[in-house]
Order: sequence, then structure tokens, then C-alpha cells
Amino acid sequence: MNIVIVESPAKAKTINKYLGSDYRVLASYGHVRDLPSKNGSVLPDNDFEMHWDVDPKSAKRLNEIAQAVKGADKLILATDPDREGEAISWHVLQVLERKKLLGKIPVERVVFNAVTKDAIRDAMQNPRAINEPLVDAYLARRALDYLVGFTLSPVLWRKLPGARSAGRVQSVALRLVCERELEIEKFVAQEYWSITASLATGKNETLSARLFSVEGEKLGKFDIPDETTATALKAALEGGRYTVGKIESKSQKRNPAAPFTTSTLQQEASRKLGFSPRQTMQVAQRLYEGVDLGGSTEGLITYMRTDGVQIVPEAVSQVRSLVSGLYGSRYVPPSPRQYSSKAKNAQEAHEAIRPTDFSKAPDKVARYLEPDAQKLYKLIWQRTLASQAASAEIERTTADIDVAGSDGKAYGVRATGSVIRFDGFLKIYEEGVDDAVGEDGSLPALAQGESLDPRTVEAKQHFTEPPPRYSEATLIKKMEELGIGRPSTYAATLNVLRERDYVRIDKKRLFPEDKGRLVTAFLESFFQRYVEYDFTADLEEKLDLISAGKLQWKDVLRDFWRDFIGAVDDIGDLRITQVLDALNDLLGPHIFPDTGEGNPRACPSCADGQLSLKVGKFGAFVGCSNYPDCRYTRQLAETGEKAAFADGKVLGLDPETELEVSIRTGRFGPYIQLGDAKDGEKPKRASIPKGSDPESIDLERALALLSLPREVGIHPESGKPITAGYGRFGPYVQCDGKYASLSTPEEVFEVGANRAITLLAEKAAKGAQRGASVIKELGEHPEAGGKVQVLNGRYGPYVKHDKINATIPRDRAPEDITLEEAIELIAARAAKGPAKKKTAKKAAKKTPAKKSTAKKTAAKKSTRKRAPSKEAADEAAS
Repeated sequence: MNIVIVESPAKAKTINKYLGSDYRVLASYGHVRDLPSKNGSVLPDNDFEMHWDVDPKSAKRLNEIAQAVKGADKLILATDPDREGEAISWHVLQVLERKKLLGKIPVERVVFNAVTKDAIRDAMQNPRAINEPLVDAYLARRALDYLVGFTLSPVLWRKLPGARSAGRVQSVALRLVCERELEIEKFVAQEYWSITASLATGKNETLSARLFSVEGEKLGKFDIPDETTATALKAALEGGRYTVGKIESKSQKRNPAAPFTTSTLQQEASRKLGFSPRQTMQVAQRLYEGVDLGGSTEGLITYMRTDGVQIVPEAVSQVRSLVSGLYGSRYVPPSPRQYSSKAKNAQEAHEAIRPTDFSKAPDKVARYLEPDAQKLYKLIWQRTLASQAASAEIERTTADIDVAGSDGKAYGVRATGSVIRFDGFLKIYEEGVDDAVGEDGSLPALAQGESLDPRTVEAKQHFTEPPPRYSEATLIKKMEELGIGRPSTYAATLNVLRERDYVRIDKKRLFPEDKGRLVTAFLESFFQRYVEYDFTADLEEKLDLISAGKLQWKDVLRDFWRDFIGAVDDIGDLRITQVLDALNDLLGPHIFPDTGEGNPRACPSCADGQLSLKVGKFGAFVGCSNYPDCRYTRQLAETGEKAAFADGKVLGLDPETELEVSIRTGRFGPYIQLGDAKDGEKPKRASIPKGSDPESIDLERALALLSLPREVGIHPESGKPITAGYGRFGPYVQCDGKYASLSTPEEVFEVGANRAITLLAEKAAKGAQRGASVIKELGEHPEAGGKVQVLNGRYGPYVKHDKINATIPRDRAPEDITLEEAIELIAARAAKGPAKKKTAKKAAKKTPAKKSTAKKTAAKKSTRKRAPSKEAADEAAS
């Protein structure tokens, strides 16, 4: 019996059908070993010795593999053809060798770029040994990520309370987002005007022409700076005579885009399908590993983690034949197109992403695919066909029109247009464009010397715009251009930034959260070299050189660690006040925007206070230097509604107390306040319900909010009052410490005693039989047995198998989760190990009552010996 090892059960299931009864295919469910989440996993002082850990689930799978290997004729390692796939095979082999199970059993490594019958059989006939340089590159990358995450994150926790973690690639990607936001905040719009004339030919065909010259001098973008200048030019053109001057037509060819790489697939799926990078990779994984096509299972696309843009010659021939058959011979160029990557540090070790079998057109396989898979497969299919299609031929025409102005001056206006003479590849597919600007339409037929009739002349005001915020697609594109990260890491990096609440996505654009900006500013101030784009890209290039066998991996680690740990030690005695001073300077335009009304850091509450960053229990905020005499505080950045209510917006007077009722902004957002602080007493305040527009709140609504909580009635059983109000989790009713949620904010003011009693009773009944509701039954686990379910619990939807629960990612609808996805989520959760709970007694035993001064000093200075949290472990792993 020949034992074949792959990563996933879906891939195992597909390959099993291609191989005969002499083969048994087992899944490792990803990596079987990882660096444990504790100090000492990588030992720089011991030649970077690495200590691996096997979690219980992986141990069970390794035991299954070990049992299967006993007495086997051959062990075939068939994991993915990239660095991570090579590492999984190496880990499995290492474990089996340590158990001394292999003996004289031959071991072969096979790789294939597509999960098809021909590709699998060809791979089996061409085995090789484990690629040691690829494994070395994996070890170097894993050690680097661990050392950065486990050394830098504890520094962040001590010097910048509220920060979560730092990572080698994550922090550089975050810097890109934060720098773009700073560009936008510093941007000062500049006014300029354009003059456009609407003209008609003798055949009454219209065209638009834009003023581009005055007295033979070409106008620059800002040469019409104000309305006065624009009005004068408009008047001169309105009474002018228009004659067609020079006409120039140029034919241009537009070439198709290359087949998809991981990066371009994620970008295009974001633009055209609205998929997140993570969603794109999940769907692509399923298309690669195999789809049941009504009896036969086959991978529909080639390997989806690649930066290569070339495809194999036999596939090119198939594409050219297909294009010719579908659209005609004119749509095929004379010779095959050759592509090369423009990305920095591209390895191009694998083919581009393409369909494995071009006879399986999207419409033929659509009935076997989920909606998302249908869309992505069609995108890949069309892009691949277009990549070998003929160029589009476009004719661009420019007409310069002479104008004798009513003021006696000579003016020039220009009309431009384009027309597609041959659509070529555009008939099949056109690549999307980020932040696209519309193209000109076609021009009517014009003749030199022809007079044109002016219909209208329009002067239009414009303002320059700041650079657009990154979308997930444009950020990946930028990372690829700079050589930051690799195809397999883009989606994971963006996911970490969201999970750490360092960025948020609004209307498909990435906005840095204050927490993320603080971390970036801290790293730029004290670890600048390690968030430099060139430094990160150079490190990636060194990893590629290790893969090629041109560098020794431990030499790279030594060079990195020597300087890095020196930088960490240098800030050991840095005080938090020094950190905050540096951040005040670097984030000044964001935290203290200049409104043109004096010193932006002057405290608005007291006469002589200076605003500065402060650090509290819930992270950073802005406070006054005269604390505790002045207790003014606000959130880091006040823009929009925050800025509108920073100094308080008075709504009117309370008729009972005759005190001012105002809307103000605090550290946690806008709120209602009655009166002002007197003699150290806090004024009465009320939160504004989530989802309410503070601008729409009037005096009546504000007084109603201040009156909360209101008494609804008396509970007939307990005799205690029932009240309604707003809390941390929204509107509620409560009686004797027991709460029940209300469905809408308005119910707080409308709910009656009967309804409140019913809600409280229903909540009590649910509490008595608390349990999660089943959303979807996915079926039996293919390896371990037992049902796999999608459930909705107290903290949201999750998947469950046996005693393992795994949270469903935010960008996935629980109803759409497949069995394969659920198994991957469960395996990933199992790899992290059981959650560690610490009882109060154990915590008390482990925490000494007193610590000597010497020990405190040593603990403060040490950055390497402090045990990191599970959170940092997860970050290092990502």
C-alpha cells in the first residue's frame, strides 16, 4: 500500500478517486506542528534552535498517519507546491523519522499545479526529494515572524497601553494605511476653474471643447484660479468666432492584461464581485481542490497561490484554439503572448491561475457550483481567454479649434474623442480600474476651416482632491509593488488588521482606527527601520534567495536579530511620557488639527492648559496638562459630529431646573448633558442611542433621554419596580437586577408593564434552558466522524464538531459555510489548543505579594524574557 499525504480532506477526496486501490490518501489538515505560544520557542542564543509543538488534534492525525505508514510500501508527500506545502511535508517527515517508523520505506515528494487526473499521474511518475532550501526559507520566515511578534508586542503593551500587537508584515501594511490618512488630513484643497464650450457643426452635431490656450500660451491646470478670471474668459468666448484648426487622429493598440496571479485575482474579485481577499481565497481553494461534477470530482483551476503570470505552452495552444473557434481567427494574435511579472521580488515559480480544462466552460459547470464559485470561475475563465486574444484597436482624435474672442484676443479650445475600431480582447473581458475616470466619447466628422456654432459656454469651479483611501484591492496592489509580503500572506495580513481593530472598512475603503495610528506612530518613532518599506522588501528578497539556495537562513537571522534586539534594548528605560511627547509631534495634524483659530493645542476648558495625549484604562485619549484642576478630555481625533459638539451645542433650557441642555462629545462619543459641573459635582448626562444622528436631536428628545431610566410599573410577583432605559448593550427593561432587551430604541419610551413582564419572563425561561440554536447541519466529519454543525450562540455564529467550537469570520454568512470550510476552521481552532482558564486561587498563588526592587528593575529592562500572550502567538503565526 502506498500512503499519500495532502493538506486538506477535500483534496484527499479528489485525489483518492484518481489513484487505484494501491493508494491511500490521508489529510494532515494543514500544518501538524507549530511554534508554541511561549518563550523559548526560538532561541537566538542557541543558534536559533526552534522547538515545535503538536496540538492534540494534530497528534491524533499524526498517529493515524503513523499507523498507516507501518508496513507501507511507499510514503508519498503530495502537499502544495509552494513554501508552506514543502514545510508541511517536512514536518510530517520529521515526526515520522523521530518515531523511527520509516525504516527502509522509500519517501517521495511529488508536486502538481492542478488537481486533475493527468496532473496527478504525471506527478507520481516524477517524484523528487524534499527541497531543503524551500524548507530553510520557511524556517527563516517563521523564526522572523515569531521573534518580531514576541519581542515587539510586549514592548507595545508596556509603553503604549491599549495596543494589541505588532508584526513583521502587518505593521508595514498598517503604516501604508495610516500614511495615506495623514496625507488626506494634511491636504489643502486648491481652487481652479475650467471653461468648456458646447459647439455644433453645420449638420447640428454637437461636441464639447475645453479652453487650453490664450494668445498662443498653453494654460496650466491652475492658470484660471478664481471666479473673476473665469467670468472674464467666459465672456470673451461667448461672443467669439469658432473655426476648426488642426485635426489629428492616431490609432492605438490596447493589449490585454496577463492571466491572474494571487494578487491580481484578489484585486479584480474585489472590484468586480465585491469579494474580500479572504473570501476570494476561500472560494479559489475550493475550485482548486476539487468540485463534484455529477459523479466525477475534479479541480477546476490551477494552484491559486502564485505570483507567476505565464501559463504552460500546451494551455496557451488550447486557449488560442478556443478563442479562434468562439470569436473567429481575427481575434487571435499571430503569435502567442508572453508575459512577465512587474511586481518587485516576484518568484514566478508557478503558473498563473487558469482553468485546468478549457472544455469546461462556465455555463457548463455552473449548476455544480455555488453562486460565489460560479462568479469567480467565470472571472478566471474570461481573463485567461482574453490574455491570448488580439489587441483592441482604438482611434483617438484631437481637434484644436481657433476662437477669435470678443475682447480681440486669440483663444484655443480642444475637443477630444475616441472610437473602438476593433474590439479584440475587449469582446471577452476588460480589466477593472480603481478610481477610474470616464473616457471621452467619439467626435462628429470635422473639416479643417469649418465654422462651428457656439451654443453655450460654461465656467466650472473645481477643487483638487486628496489621494483616495486604500481599498483592500489597492492596498494589496501597493504591497505587491513594494515587495511587501507574498501571495499567501496578503489576505491573512488584512484580516489581522481588522481583527486587531487597527483598521475598519467603510464603503470598501480602509480607515485607520486611532489605535492603529498610535501603534504606527510608536513604531515609526522608535523602530523606524523595521517599518521601512525597503527594509521589509529586502527581507522578503533574502527569503527568496534562501529558497534558491543562495543564502544560509541562519546567517539572515543573525544579521536581523543583532540589530533588532539592540533597538529593543535601547528603549528599555524609555518612559511613557517620552513616548507620548513623540506621538504628540508625529500625530499632531490628526490629534490637534489647525482650524486657524489660534493654538490648536490650547485647552478649550481652562485658560492656560495645554492638550496632550494621555493613557488610561481604555487606551489613549486627549487631556489637559492642568489635570486634576482641569478635567477636560476628548477622543483622539474630532472630525465630523465629534468636532461639531466638541465645545457643546446648546439645545435650550430644561423647564424644571432652568439649566442648559447641550450635546457634547466625550471620550466615548456624543452625549446629552444637563447644566455644567459645579463644586466638583458631575452634571447629569445621558447617552445617545447607537444609530441615532446627534444632529437630529432636539430639546424635547434630549429631555426624554435625560429622564431615563423611567419607571414602567410594579412587578406583580416581586413587588419591585420595573424600569426601562439604555445600557451598554442597547435598550432594555429591568426588574430586581434581571434584564431583558427591547427590540428598538423607541420602545424605551413606549413599553408598558404587561409587555415588560412578558419580556422578563421569556428571558428567564431562556436562561433556564440556555443553548445555541442550530443554523445548518453540515454532515459527518470525513476523518474523525461525528456531526459538524453551524450554530448561533451568545457571541454570534460558529461551527462545532465534538467539543471544538470555531468562530465564523465576519465576512462570511453562516448560511453559506460549507463542510470543507467548517473543517478548516475547526482544525485551525484545534491547532491553538484549549483555552487556558486561571482560577482566582491559582492566580493568587502565582502572583507574589511583594517584588524586590532589583527584580522589578530586571523585569522592566528585559524584553526577551517576558512571556507573551496567546494573542501575540496568534499574530506571530499569521
